[in-house]
Amino acid sequence: MLRHEFQPGRLVAGASLTLAGVLYVGDAADAWETPWFAVIPLVVGGLFLSGAAGLLARMARRHRTPPRPETHPRPETHP
Repeated sequence: MLRHEFQPGRLVAGASLTLAGVLYVGDAADAWETPWFAVIPLVVGGLFLSGAAGLLARMARRHRTPPRPETHPRPETHP
């Protein structure tokens, strides 16, 4: 299996949207009563946290990676 880079922003966004879906499914199945406006702060907060997590991960990734070598050779000057 190929490895891929870890993306914590997508993990947080997926978890918050899954939780919002579970709340609505529980309400639809009459397991509990969820007010219609209760999910809005959950989704907005989850998206905000996912953006913050993605930004922090990108900053950490940029800080750890070494600078790229030059791909274009510098032209030599002859006197």
